Amino acid sequence: MQKTLLLLVAAMAATAALPATAAGACRPSPLGQRDLFLRGSFNGWSAEEAQRFAYVCDRYELHLKLAGEHQFKIGDEDWSPDADFGGKPAQLQLKGPAMSQRFKGGYQLTLRLEGAAPSLQIQPFAGKLPAPKPLPGVSNAVARSLRFDSRSIADKQPFGAVTAGSEVSFALSALPGVEQLDLVLAKRRLEGNQEVLEYQPLTRIAMARHSDGKHERWTASHRFAEPAVYGYHFEARIAGQTYVYGNNRDKVFWTREKGTMGVGIAEDKPTEDKRIRRYRQTVYAADFKVPDWARDLVYYYIFPERFRNGDRRNDPQPGRDRYHDKTVELHKNWLDKPWKPGSGDGSDVLPNNDFFGGDLAGIIEKLDYIKALGANAIYMTPVFRAASNHKYDTGDYTQIDPAFGTNADFERLCAEAARRGIRVIPDTSLNHVGQDSPYFNRFSNYKAGGAFDGAKINATSPYASWFTFDTKQTEPDKQYKGWVGVLDLPEINKASPAFRAFAYGDKDSVMKQWLDRGAAGWRMDVAPWVPDDFWREWRKAIKAHRPDALTVAETWFDASKYLLGDTFDSTMNYIFRNALLEYAAGGDARKLYANIELMREAYPPQTFYALMNLLSTHDQARALHHFGYHDDGNQAKLREAKLRLKLAVLFQMSFPGSPTIYYGDEVGLAGGDDPFNRATYPWADEGGKPDETLLADFKRLTAMRNEHAVLRHGSISAPIHLDANVIALARQDGERWAVTATNNANTARTVKLAAPAALRGKQLRDALSNKPFQVGADGRLTLTLPPLSGAVLISSAP
Repeated sequence: MQKTLLLLVAAMAATAALPATAAGACRPSPLGQRDLFLRGSFNGWSAEEAQRFAYVCDRYELHLKLAGEHQFKIGDEDWSPDADFGGKPAQLQLKGPAMSQRFKGGYQLTLRLEGAAPSLQIQPFAGKLPAPKPLPGVSNAVARSLRFDSRSIADKQPFGAVTAGSEVSFALSALPGVEQLDLVLAKRRLEGNQEVLEYQPLTRIAMARHSDGKHERWTASHRFAEPAVYGYHFEARIAGQTYVYGNNRDKVFWTREKGTMGVGIAEDKPTEDKRIRRYRQTVYAADFKVPDWARDLVYYYIFPERFRNGDRRNDPQPGRDRYHDKTVELHKNWLDKPWKPGSGDGSDVLPNNDFFGGDLAGIIEKLDYIKALGANAIYMTPVFRAASNHKYDTGDYTQIDPAFGTNADFERLCAEAARRGIRVIPDTSLNHVGQDSPYFNRFSNYKAGGAFDGAKINATSPYASWFTFDTKQTEPDKQYKGWVGVLDLPEINKASPAFRAFAYGDKDSVMKQWLDRGAAGWRMDVAPWVPDDFWREWRKAIKAHRPDALTVAETWFDASKYLLGDTFDSTMNYIFRNALLEYAAGGDARKLYANIELMREAYPPQTFYALMNLLSTHDQARALHHFGYHDDGNQAKLREAKLRLKLAVLFQMSFPGSPTIYYGDEVGLAGGDDPFNRATYPWADEGGKPDETLLADFKRLTAMRNEHAVLRHGSISAPIHLDANVIALARQDGERWAVTATNNANTARTVKLAAPAALRGKQLRDALSNKPFQVGADGRLTLTLPPLSGAVLISSAP
């Protein structure tokens, strides 16, 4: 449910206004040596060099090119309390909301922090964009020679995430001249939506020197006792100066910490330890088990209100059905675009109150379609009673929303799906409810007994401990906290024993009720906003009740902390989504694949093979939109976008993890940001025109995955070939091998691969074309990959 805008809202306290500048006078930067960045929807809200402001005399300046409508804020790398600016450009506020603007072309942004009202001026800029400020480097030749690759067995073993109690060995190479080299370890503390990021010192180990006279190897080892995410770096004393060898500067999508691991960088030791970019070491519980069936999943991801109307008798009716203290809206035409208040589409001013009539009966009706597509799991956004069309504003955790059906319909859905080999994974939030619920009851639409009956605090309510109220305030809107400021979503006090018992502790708790009705697991909304101890208790309760239930978190950033064996089995993989969409759009594979390599190294293998690998979602623009088709009828753009989508799906279906198809992607459904990414499926009997050719391509790719276990279970290591356009991977499952290769260029690419030794002299066959390919006796394999396409080569049975 979390929106881009909400991802990086920092819970920070305002600081005193910065001093004014005398007219015409230059002065040092008020933030010292810290850099400021433009961070927004165009760069995953990360701090990127291309969007770094330069300080000039008494102001910050940035020149850049942008296109489209974007949300953004200004912040330093850490979203520090005194460097998190939002609100209105003419009068910025610390920790203010995101700004929004439509861009087209070049711009100059001028940020002034002096006075009581910092301001941002955005002006068109037609000149040549200035070159970015060069990054700092080291001049000492010995310091530059330091080298460590966290993914090389020669430098670190065992590879990747390890179980608690494991000893890990480290080795770093250098030219002679290093006086002392230490391995420095720390334990990470990451809380909330990355607002708290700290490292607590653990130990410092003097590394042993091994020299052949020309080169030196420095070695050390450490046994990691307990599950956690740890940080490590190296400190070298050279010619009396201390250097740090740490993680690289690569962007990790949605993630506050930079660095994709692998080969690092030597730098002067910063004045503050928090400026060190550490490598990260995941240590997970030795008994961490993910359900075996998870690695074989292909999800079909449904927003129920927009998938299929199977029972028009339960459609919401304007005038009869309430939306808070007003009414709902109902589309008469299934193929309408979703309504957006303020867009001039004729709808009312309320968001999320327009309905089409999708329901559980519609999903049941289309189970055979879902099975024929090749999916064997349904993930659906919430279906519990709620006022909105998205249902994240839970009204009653114990009842299916009347517009979706009944509790019996849910049981029927799960039973009918199971008959077809399909599991059902529902979704809900245990972080917030709706203000229109019996628990809160702000609008008195339920009988008295809510914690905020009729917008008045009710201390005698059985739900009073679920919420935190400010009794000193007199305005209802100020008496409680909405999640990230959204008053429609009163935030739950997750420390409440009564709520914990209701959610997962009691015998008839919400979680257990729906598992007993047929759910195969849970996807949990906005997981980072819920305390870790809550999730630990929650997991124990879920697994005690149903050991094979799958637990999936909604996280967008590096989710290592949730994959230690004490909270979740898997996560929605937004890092994969962004990396693959940018690659399929023509991005540099060498830079983008580093994000995927990070996960291979940081995540436990049982989780890596169960990740919910996304392309489109209900919180982000659909894939076709990302590839350049904006529902504007441009057929040339649409044709190209579909080719790029097929490339992305080819990669998705041949890669470890659980491929996830967002409803309608398979027939060419497009749409930008919310609400347009939640359009209705274009059923032919509703007047739609589903792309049957694209659907056939999706079916062919899912069938390929389902047929070849090596694509689901096979091991994976570093690419056997990686350049700007081509990614080639080797997979092994027992004696069966697969070689996969994709090309994102607009022209054909011929590549010569070094196949694994086991394939020398063997014949492989393309799983899609059935064309044979011969591996030479020397292990060379030559492939010619068509533009925006690829190959999946499978070895014959032993």
